[in-house]
Amino acid sequence: MAIFERSLDSRFAPHWLSYVAQSIFAAASIFIVLAALRQQNLVIAASLAATTFTIFTMPSRVTASTRNVIGGHFVGLLFGSAFALISVSTPLAQDIVYALTLGCAMFVMAITNTEHPPAAGTALGVVVAGFSLKAVIGVVVGVLVLTLVHKLFSPFLRDLILASDLSVESSDEFGVEKE
Repeated sequence: MAIFERSLDSRFAPHWLSYVAQSIFAAASIFIVLAALRQQNLVIAASLAATTFTIFTMPSRVTASTRNVIGGHFVGLLFGSAFALISVSTPLAQDIVYALTLGCAMFVMAITNTEHPPAAGTALGVVVAGFSLKAVIGVVVGVLVLTLVHKLFSPFLRDLILASDLSVESSDEFGVEKE
């Protein structure tokens, strides 16, 4: 019974309107992004969907900041595009290129303070699909739409995930707080 009682966020009841409104804003934002991408690259679309989740559930976190969203996706786009130029002939070599793309993008995001985990998907999506102007335009438009919507609505957005919710030590595998 304790698992069921704790399955809903305790902040939901008093702030239900924020949860509903932010979910609607997120759905509308990703709709615009998906319409711009026109399913050119579903891996990139998934990374932008993860960005949407981040900026609408954790809007005041550093990873949702304009610097991190734009910078992270720029780094992902840059490394995905660069590594997409490498021609490989075996599946193993291809996997090595994909892994190096992600590792390099992560390293540069970390040293430039533009860490944005969903942008790793952009790097992978571009290297897997290969460089294309449509993908670049899709990422740029998507990131700009998301950061603009985030900026416009930021006075009305609340963090739906608290830092304590992210702590691994404070709960078991079912989300039940440890004594």
